[in-house]
Parts: sequence; structure tokens; C-alpha cells
Amino acid sequence: MSDFAPVDPTLHRLRADLPRLIADLAELVAVESPSEDPRATAASADAVTALGIRLLGSAPERHGAHLVWSHGETRVLLIGHHDTVWPVGTLARWPFRVDGDRATGPGCFDMKAGLVQLFHALSMRSSLDGVTVVVNGDEEVGSPDSRVLIERAGRGAQAALICEPSADGALKTARKGIARYRLEIAGRAAHAGLDPGRGVNAAVELAHQILAVAGLGDGETTVTPTVLAGGSTENTVPAAAGVAVDVRAFHQAEFERVDRAMQGLRPVLAGSRLTVRGGVHRPALPPTASARLYELARTVAAELGLTAPAGVAVGGASDGNLTAGYGIPTLDGLGPVGGNAHAEGEWVDLPAMAERAALLAALVDRVLRPRA
Repeated sequence: MSDFAPVDPTLHRLRADLPRLIADLAELVAVESPSEDPRATAASADAVTALGIRLLGSAPERHGAHLVWSHGETRVLLIGHHDTVWPVGTLARWPFRVDGDRATGPGCFDMKAGLVQLFHALSMRSSLDGVTVVVNGDEEVGSPDSRVLIERAGRGAQAALICEPSADGALKTARKGIARYRLEIAGRAAHAGLDPGRGVNAAVELAHQILAVAGLGDGETTVTPTVLAGGSTENTVPAAAGVAVDVRAFHQAEFERVDRAMQGLRPVLAGSRLTVRGGVHRPALPPTASARLYELARTVAAELGLTAPAGVAVGGASDGNLTAGYGIPTLDGLGPVGGNAHAEGEWVDLPAMAERAALLAALVDRVLRPRA
């Protein structure tokens, strides 16, 4: 952007408000919120509620740790989450810090900065009619309880804008879906020293099955054995063993192929038995679901004088997979610029927070008031 080009008023205001955005980020990060700790997520929901009331001027409907701000019938749905993967106590060794243009702290990038940007973006609007916001507290564990709220909130929506972190600044125009399975092996116990031949070793059967399952991936589609369990004591032939399996794919046909293979697994050891449970957990977010909104985002970025964001396909899933599965046009990755999600040292690009909030505000405006 030229030094002499006029600056969009919203972008100018958000840049001027950057110290406030940083302070709000610090307040959210200071409340630890691992998904499976109800006390922690309740406290975090309190902090998000306070931020939303201050910037939107209204209190949310509260459903446990999940928050919904409704302003009439939904035309635009904005989604974020306040839960993180970091256990309580992480802040004691890794507190929120600002170092130049970067902030770091557990959950700052994924995705508390996205929430700050969301609320500040909406605070730029004179009217929130048609805007619904869902901030849930269980996204990191697959949104088991909040997905019904997301489906309900999204009915009639023209667009779902997902404020998850960007991919090095790029918007996420496609996401793999997820299928999850649990493979259980039943064998027969026996004394490992006195009479091992009488047993049927469930751990050995599991080893055969893990190799078969791991071979179901084809490069783009990944099939990954993850959590293993088995056996009872060190001197007993294992009578039971099991493994969780994570499947990621861009296409429904791939989920169907893998499902047929999983259901078709057969025992290798005589006397062992297999049980397979599971299926698709989150459908894929295809490029067709994001195409129109992505082009609109590039248009409004240019109007703001910002570099038009790239679009990428990623392997991770989000609540955007759900909205796309409900048939709502969906654009993801509208949250912060930064890096190291779910890893030590995750960080946020602070000046970019104002720019991304301005982009989100402009995108909401264009969806609500499309131009000829």
C-alpha cells in the first residue's frame, strides 16, 4: 500500500486500538482452559463473556462453557473456541509475554487471538442484525456437545466465518475430514511362563492388525494408529488389546473405502476376535464450500489496501467442517497470523491482529450488504 493512499477508517481505528487488542489477548490467555477441565473452561467462558459484553453490548446465551450471541435470524455465523490443549499450570512456566511484534503464551494463537479479533471486528459495526456468534469450549476434543448449538445457530446462514488461526497468513479454503475408529482385540489369557501355548495373545494379534490398518493410507488420505492399550500383568498372555485409529481425507469416497477396509478386517491368530467401532467424526470442508467467500475475502482485502491472502488446503479439522457439512458456505483461517499451534512457543503476530480484524469486519459487511 502506498504511503499516500487513504487508509480505510475501520483499519485505521483497529490499528489505533492495537494496545487494547493486546491487553484483551493477555486477559484471555491468563485464564487457562484445557477442554476436559470443566472448572477451567467455565472460568474461561466467564472471561470471554466479559469481553463480548464490553465490545458487543450484550450478554450471550450460555450453555455450560459454550456461548451464543444472537442478533435476529442468522445471516452470518462467526465461530471460535476458547478451549486449548494446554493443562492448568502451563502458565506458571510459560506466561503470556510480548516481545516486539510478537506475543506468546499457551493458547494465544489457537485461538484466543482469533476471539479478540472477532469481537473487535464486530464492535466496528453500527448494527449486528443478522450476526450470530458461537464460541464453544470443546472444539479441541471434536465439539461433542457444542455441535448441536452450531447446527442450530447456522440455520439459514449465508456464510460461516471461522476465526481459527491462519496458515502462515493464508486462509483455509479446504480441510480434511476426520473419521475415528476403535479396534478391540479379544484373546485368551494364560500364564506366560507355565503354559503360554494355551493363550491367544491379543497383543500379537493387535500387531498384525496395526500393520494392516497403517497400510490403508494412500498418501493424501492418512490412516494412523494412535493410542494403544493391552495386557494386564507382565507374566500373563494378554487377553485384550486395542488401538485408536485416526483417518483424514478430503473426499467422502475415501472415507467409504477406508470404512469398508476397517469393517473387513479379519483375525490372523486362531481364537482371537475383532471388534471395530467408529466412523466419520467431521466431514471434509471441500474447496467448493469456500470458493465464493474466498474470492470475496481477496476483494475486500484489496479494498482495504492489504495483500490479498492466499488459500490453502490443510489436514486439520475445525468447526468449519461441521458448517460445510450442514451446507453453509464456509471460509476458515480468518483468525490470527502466527505459528506453532499446539506446540511450545506458539505465537501471534501483533500488528497483523488489527489487519485481520479489519478484514473480518469488511467481510461481514459485504456478506450482509452485498454490492452490485
